[in-house]
Amino acid sequence: MKPKTIRKSIVCGCLALLLMSPFIGNAQYKGVTNQANPVQPGSVTLNLGIGAGINYLDDYYYQPFGTKMALEFGAFKAGPGTITFGPELGGSFSNGGYYDNYRVRTLVVAGRSAWHYGWNVRGLDTYGGFSLGMGFVHQEYVSDADYISNQTIFVPGAFVGASYFLSRKFGFNAEAGFDITNIQFGVIFKLQ
Repeated sequence: MKPKTIRKSIVCGCLALLLMSPFIGNAQYKGVTNQANPVQPGSVTLNLGIGAGINYLDDYYYQPFGTKMALEFGAFKAGPGTITFGPELGGSFSNGGYYDNYRVRTLVVAGRSAWHYGWNVRGLDTYGGFSLGMGFVHQEYVSDADYISNQTIFVPGAFVGASYFLSRKFGFNAEAGFDITNIQFGVIFKLQ
């Protein structure tokens, strides 16, 4: 996909989610809630995002498109915040680059941990953390002499992010760092 097409897809997806948000979960926080911070020990969240992928091989290809899914389980309090653990899965995909027929696909499976803090603002969750996992890289260059390579690489990551819950169960999420994506935007669901 061309970068312009990717940007249009991201904008259209975000607009569709914005239009659907009143119908997902509770439309607004209603009644009394016992906590302003959405992520607490015992909570379970799932975030889904798309954005600019990571160029893991530092090779000659276009900035890749990336997508990531992360499931986090609130484990315990750490000072004013909460520590979470969970798995993440995602990919970084690039077509073209320095050579026209060059393609790279990277699938990443990792574990992650983060420290979440809500600043006592209802619905707000900010966090930072680390990930550690494996990446499965497939490269191909179609020319007179075809080149195909498959590699397994070690992929450590670091990230910061923020979520804003529009209801008790649904919100929007943004994340930046070096963790499958450089920057991503998406949605977050509170499952428990």
